Amino acid sequence: MNVEEQQQVVVIGSGFGGLSAAVRLRAMGYPVVVLEARDQPGGRAGVFEVDGYTFDAGPTVITAPYLFEELFEMVGRQMSDYVEMVPVDPFYRVTFPDGSEFDYVGDEDRLLAQIEAFNPRDVEGYKKLAAHSEKIFKIGYEELADEPFDTLMDMLRIVPTMIRLGNHRTVYSMVAKYIKDERLRQVFTFQPLLVGGNPFNVTSIYLLIHWLERKWGVHFAKGGTTAIVSGLVELLEELGVEVRLSSPVKEIEVGDGGAEAVVTESGERIPCRFVVSNADPSFTYKHLIDERHRSKHTDRKVDRVKQSMGLFVGYFGTNRKYPEVKHHTIVLGPRYKELLKDIFDRKILAEDFSLYLHRPTETDPSLAPEGHDGFYVLSPVPNNESGINWEETGEEYFERILEYLEERHMPGLREAMTVKFWKTPDYFEEELRSVAGAGFGPEPRLSQSAYFRYHNRSEDVEGLYFVGAGVHPGAGLPGVVTSAKVLEKLVPQPAAGAKVEIPAVKRKVSA
Repeated sequence: MNVEEQQQVVVIGSGFGGLSAAVRLRAMGYPVVVLEARDQPGGRAGVFEVDGYTFDAGPTVITAPYLFEELFEMVGRQMSDYVEMVPVDPFYRVTFPDGSEFDYVGDEDRLLAQIEAFNPRDVEGYKKLAAHSEKIFKIGYEELADEPFDTLMDMLRIVPTMIRLGNHRTVYSMVAKYIKDERLRQVFTFQPLLVGGNPFNVTSIYLLIHWLERKWGVHFAKGGTTAIVSGLVELLEELGVEVRLSSPVKEIEVGDGGAEAVVTESGERIPCRFVVSNADPSFTYKHLIDERHRSKHTDRKVDRVKQSMGLFVGYFGTNRKYPEVKHHTIVLGPRYKELLKDIFDRKILAEDFSLYLHRPTETDPSLAPEGHDGFYVLSPVPNNESGINWEETGEEYFERILEYLEERHMPGLREAMTVKFWKTPDYFEEELRSVAGAGFGPEPRLSQSAYFRYHNRSEDVEGLYFVGAGVHPGAGLPGVVTSAKVLEKLVPQPAAGAKVEIPAVKRKVSA
């Protein structure tokens, strides 16, 4: 075995966590290979191309774009040469059953004017809420997001600060302390749902999302989120990193207590210095590591993990434009807390729903044929612990959603539709290897955050590390990309004289 093979790092999975980790490890001087089970890179951030439409399969809300800029800059490139990011305004349009609307924007004057129109007494309350969110952001994001939580002491040292900031309270409880109008409470508490959390259960540390959006705005990549995936893959290829598609991993081979190779389902054995898994940690421990190398503590932890909710995602294109629908629209239903109980606790498919409606063709018309619009509509649903038979239920559920959208937001929708299909929690479980078909891995409640979440460094297998939604700091693009920054602080440096130089070649976007 030559020196490069001895030093090689294997990254399992080409989601944003895996791609970000590969860039950072390559910048450290490691030779890296990325193994992707599917026939396209991106993991949850895959893409569906159908009849001239481009549909992002997963994340569509880009916040903290500087995290992507960092990845290019650390290897001497500029992100703008690979990906074009554009701001979205409003961040979200939130609609209510009574017909009222609220445009959630970054400009404080516009924001306060809308709050005043809903409830004048909540203007001062919002100012206090925003100030509190900023304090949480400065601690929870700027100081702790990229810090490892390997030991209980790491957690205990921040407990006094968390108590002082009120992080023992839930997001909804904290917002309700400042905001009295129920519609506004929903406007400022739906954000945890974008990372798999119930605002009535997750710690109020997730209020940092509000200030993160205020600070950097909400963006979209021209060409869709898949354009960021393509840009990172292209960057890695320039850096000499191979991203192997259709290469599912069968086993992480462990010897003398440490990860020493990865075996693919085709039987290829790839020796390595260490392994970084961007796969669901629950899946990695249960299916990729022989039980001889797992502790009883780990097996119990895997079995006890409370997974996040599932997602039903419907995709459709229309032969007409719907300019009244904004790029990001939150369609809130008649129930809020009780609907979330149905989804997270009772695990039943309710008759009503709340929706996230994505119309990227407002920002980038090239994602659909000329004169057409492309959409996806996302409904939080129970994960597959519910026992719902989606093969029997999926089509009828999608029809109910389309009927509602046609009645309330998009007249003539079903007649204008040219293509439609949908994905259920079955897709997440079977195609993406997400335990219970969860959309975001473990639910981000306090008992599953920081030290209590899966650790970025395995406690059982030396040389096994994790990135992605399942580990600290959690789901959502900022969390997933930042998990690779945590990784940098945990892995060893390459052996002396074994670093592989980074090519200096730069590219420009073709005309």
